[in-house]
Amino acid sequence: MAPEIPLKSPAEIEAMATAARDLVEVFLALRDDRVKPGIRTRELDDYIGGMILAQGNIPAFKGYHGFPASSCISINDQVVHGIPGDRVIEEGDIVGIDIGLVRQGWFADSAETFCAGKVRPEARMLCSTTRRGLEAGIAAARVGNRLSDIGRAIEQVARPEGFGVVETLVGHGIGRELHEAPQVPNYGGGANPDHELVAGMVLALEPMFNLGTRAVRLEPDEWTVVTVDGGLSAHFEHTVAITADGPQVLTAR
Repeated sequence: MAPEIPLKSPAEIEAMATAARDLVEVFLALRDDRVKPGIRTRELDDYIGGMILAQGNIPAFKGYHGFPASSCISINDQVVHGIPGDRVIEEGDIVGIDIGLVRQGWFADSAETFCAGKVRPEARMLCSTTRRGLEAGIAAARVGNRLSDIGRAIEQVARPEGFGVVETLVGHGIGRELHEAPQVPNYGGGANPDHELVAGMVLALEPMFNLGTRAVRLEPDEWTVVTVDGGLSAHFEHTVAITADGPQVLTAR
């Protein structure tokens, strides 16, 4: 039996939007030339965690199933869930940063892939295409559509460019918990069950595109997911509310 999907009232969506606005502040601060060559990923994570705490919020990832940091920082062939540490960001790296926070019991979750310095054209294209995939998925997140419509819209952006769409990692519902039902695949045939979208759903949509095969593997740290062929990977994510008036991107920036 499929788990029940928690629906949110307009007031609850507004509470989530307030949490999301705090998360947007963190990402806007990171865009202010903080993700740059020469900085250690641990320094970025310390800044992120400190800013979330200064807002009066809680870093959602720290301690989640034992994860040791406030953010996931994934570089180049690392797809998601990279653990911040002593690694130094280098010129030409692409750096995926995934952050969640909790404000008064409500979760917000978002991710963005940054370009550190001057990156190769194919890396920049991968990032821009993955962002477009997210935008296409959001456009399909409308009452009366189905989860498969979101995945299909995302996939149709990647395929013409020859990028691999990661299928073993998915988006998810979000609200009082970081991960709620339903799962939201990034390709057309993955939704099972293929729920109809109704007002009150809040989803974290998060396409991951690879500059090569879609296949990924788990590193020995049991967190970091990497591409099997060593190709670059990009990841973008927004928290999106399904409303009668269309998708409301709570983490828009």
